[in-house]
Amino acid sequence: MMVDMQTDQPQILSTRPDTTRVIMDQTGLDPAMLRDLVHRFYGKIRADSVLGPIFASRITDWTPHLDRMVAFWSSVALMTGEYHGAPVPAHAHLPVTWAHFDRWLDLFRETANEICLPAGAAHVIDRAERIALSLHIAVKDAGRTGLNAVPNLR
Repeated sequence: MMVDMQTDQPQILSTRPDTTRVIMDQTGLDPAMLRDLVHRFYGKIRADSVLGPIFASRITDWTPHLDRMVAFWSSVALMTGEYHGAPVPAHAHLPVTWAHFDRWLDLFRETANEICLPAGAAHVIDRAERIALSLHIAVKDAGRTGLNAVPNLR
């Protein structure tokens, strides 16, 4: 993260810097904290007996995946606009149930509470819960309707 020498505040790399700054001020989150959160969280995922094998069977090079996840969480948590991807199709056909998403959430909540201030942890946990629910719906819809279906998020 770069520092603006005139204000001594971190320079925000965001398509909406004013919005990002407000969120950072309200939550205590910043790009470095989100990077730590993502890296520690996925370290736990990789070591987890339930989730680790699912991820290991799909991800061989973790560096680009972690970079994508840092961009994703920066976009989700700080509204930076850094992430440009489509997470639903990437997850819709995974062999997972709600129990997997629940385990994912347990690890995420634990990590967020370790890394973030309380307001920041609440902020990212709220978003993680919404993401888990929408991905779970997509997985269920894909199982019912087959490949290439658009999930029903209602």
